[in-house]
Amino acid sequence: MRSNPVRTHEVTNQAPPLTDHDVADDPVLLEGIRNEGAEWYGEDLHRIGRLAGSEEARHWGYEANRYEPVLRTHDRYGNRVDEVDFHPSYHALMDVAIREGLGGTPWAEGKPGSHVARAAGLMVWGFADQSHLCPVSMTYAVVPALRHAPEQAALYEPLLTGRVYDPGLRSPAGKRGLLAGMGMTEKQGGSDVRANTTNATPQTDGTWRLRGHKWFTSAPMNDLFLVLAQAEPGAAGAGNGGLSCFLVPRVLPDGSRNTFRIQRLKDKLGNRGNASSEPEFDDTVSWLVGPVGRGVRTIIEMVTMTRLDCILSSASGMRTALTLAGHHVRHRSAFGATLIDQPLMRNVIADLAIESEAATTLALRVAGAVDRAQRGDGQEQRFLRLATAVAKYWVCKRQPAMVAEALECLGGNGFVEDSDLPRLYRDAPLNGIWEGSGNVSALDVLRALTREPDSLQAYADEIALAAGADARLDTAWRELRAELTRSDDAELRARWLVERMALVLQGSLLVRYAPPAVADAFCVSRLAGGHGLAFGTLPTGVDRARIIARVPGARA
Repeated sequence: MRSNPVRTHEVTNQAPPLTDHDVADDPVLLEGIRNEGAEWYGEDLHRIGRLAGSEEARHWGYEANRYEPVLRTHDRYGNRVDEVDFHPSYHALMDVAIREGLGGTPWAEGKPGSHVARAAGLMVWGFADQSHLCPVSMTYAVVPALRHAPEQAALYEPLLTGRVYDPGLRSPAGKRGLLAGMGMTEKQGGSDVRANTTNATPQTDGTWRLRGHKWFTSAPMNDLFLVLAQAEPGAAGAGNGGLSCFLVPRVLPDGSRNTFRIQRLKDKLGNRGNASSEPEFDDTVSWLVGPVGRGVRTIIEMVTMTRLDCILSSASGMRTALTLAGHHVRHRSAFGATLIDQPLMRNVIADLAIESEAATTLALRVAGAVDRAQRGDGQEQRFLRLATAVAKYWVCKRQPAMVAEALECLGGNGFVEDSDLPRLYRDAPLNGIWEGSGNVSALDVLRALTREPDSLQAYADEIALAAGADARLDTAWRELRAELTRSDDAELRARWLVERMALVLQGSLLVRYAPPAVADAFCVSRLAGGHGLAFGTLPTGVDRARIIARVPGARA
């Protein structure tokens, strides 16, 4: 008698697709917007969350990165066009981001909490795709810097702060919405922008002409850019010259094309849905933004805002990785039990959840400081100076390690593109590099401590709000204060010092805002010492059940 044949392709014990869910159904995010004064945004955040968690948005993210941007330098007749073509899914993602006010909109609204709301929306929408957030971020960040050129701001700001995505190179006056970018680094200098050689020559009509080459300019299809160039000394209007900031529109007000030759698109590790380029300027028309020779001080206002978005994007990527891992371990079984019920996996997921909650809480706190600082709160301005650099260093540094651990939770399933984690993993290192690598951020903290001591006092005032609530936090802060008074080997110790500043700040925020189980686990594992460095090494006594209950993908 023949036995029944074994079916070779029966699918069992696989997690169901994580689609048609609300990404904003997340207690950490919802508590964060309430703590930072944007609770009014909840309904809109849930609307974005439902779209971000849809199969349609997931498909957009996949296609935007699978079918990468293509550079067309010339048209069929040989005319120089310098256009970048994108897949329709990329445009769909961009349309949602701008329509939902994730670009420059908060600068026009002026409502208390607007920048926090926008930050939360960016984090939720990042679940669908990270790559398209770069032009969205720069459009948001350009506004305060552009205001140093009032005439140009009056012309362009209404279109930068609107809610209409209007791609294509056309006369700005004929468009319903604009996108912005920046051109800072050059091949010989990188972060050392004072080594830039692109030069600027003043003209009798008030414009300047640029000549030079940029090494990394993302989103070259955008409408206008802030660019650093060396103003020629001695020329009329240039004074002593020096590194200055200029506005370069791709299309001039009269509708003619400006010279913006895209030499090539970068072949990058990740962020492949976004185009990064090397543009060349040759008698390119520009307008001075801010004083001659003060280019860094002028453009730093844009850089500060893009650094905020590095923090937000990293926190978003960490939250996405946690959600995907939590969903998988809740549905996958091994050795007679679901993974989430196995002690070692529970320890890993709980540890990832703590890391993610600390990053999210800190990111929204920085966004709250931006919101209050732009409305004139001097204390928040001083806090922001140090907190942005500290958070930029640490949150962006933790994202790659956390995404790798989340990927491992899925085993081999996490190593294939269908899981979305490989794309998230390739994107993870970007924010640690963009707008200044780890060393640049650490040195920026040292500069603030030396030149702007009021920022340290504002940081200390923030930590003091949690004083006495946890002995481990109090001890860590006391030890950190002693380290901050040392002047020997400051640069050598900079990374360690900034790491401790980030951990103490995160601990103080969690003690104030998070459930006791989360704050206790963070303080014992991150501040008390004596525990393992890998994720999943939380000590005995941590309330893992309460921590895991806050993981979106692991919730019932």
